Amino acid sequence: MKPAFSVVFLTTLSGAAQGLFIALVGVEAALRFGIVAAPTQTFFVVGAAVSVVLGVLGLIASFFHLGHPERAWRAIAMWRTSWLSRECLCLPAFLSCAFAYGVAHWFASPWSLAIGALGVVASGALFVCTAMIYACLRFLQEWATPLTMVNFVLLGCASGFTLATVCAAWLAPSLTVGLATCACILTLAGCASRVASLVRNARLRPKSTVQSATGIKGPNVVQKSRGFTAGAFNLREFFHGKTPGALRRIKWTFLAGAFGVPIVLMVMMMGTGVSSIGLVCAAFVTQYAGLVAERWFFFAEARHPQNLYYAQAS
Repeated sequence: MKPAFSVVFLTTLSGAAQGLFIALVGVEAALRFGIVAAPTQTFFVVGAAVSVVLGVLGLIASFFHLGHPERAWRAIAMWRTSWLSRECLCLPAFLSCAFAYGVAHWFASPWSLAIGALGVVASGALFVCTAMIYACLRFLQEWATPLTMVNFVLLGCASGFTLATVCAAWLAPSLTVGLATCACILTLAGCASRVASLVRNARLRPKSTVQSATGIKGPNVVQKSRGFTAGAFNLREFFHGKTPGALRRIKWTFLAGAFGVPIVLMVMMMGTGVSSIGLVCAAFVTQYAGLVAERWFFFAEARHPQNLYYAQAS
């Protein structure tokens, strides 16, 4: 498939926003049970504001993928059958909860944890809807697996907890090591699930063949040309145009950037015993850049059956 950067940024930005919000609510829940020391209300207010900003940026990015952005409101009309429509409902619901959570902490409301719990439910529903947009497409074998949803959840939470660690290093140093530990665990889990999906997808064999694509029966059919010399809509929309070598480089880049380097940087920070905002900022920036590459690869890795015909060059 041809990756659309608007969707790449939508899923990575909203995923980080959801993970950050879950981290904030987790800290408040731990605070209520006396597990952690009380941070300032500013930590929660700033964290909620960052979560809202990231979610809004993701929402804005999604409009660049639409042919007629003025008709975007119609996307909710098919909520009974479309995961995309459900995502369009869940994202504003999540943003509303995150905004209300920040306001509740601004005014030191006793209902903040209840609002946060509602937001976590909305975040979970948004993760499910976003992942199912792709996992429900059975003709794309690379996406039609439970690992798609697992990866969306783990990678979003990993980047969100890393961002929460940045907020803690700035506003609540006593929480930095705990949040960094959670971020490392989620990053390792995300790495394991993503590697599992890479191994699975490498073993897949296309259900469609050149014979079924062209309708020509024969054991030794080889296509040498698309049958035309100009560009075509199908080729532009469903084929990324990158070489196998370029795809391999992108794969190793996102494995290092999204998983390896951030863990090393956060372990270095924890090893020094100092809440170094520089190290955790570098960890988040590197991880987010790696996740952008990972999400690009996620789309490019999917082999659309039509490319058996249209992607063959003479």
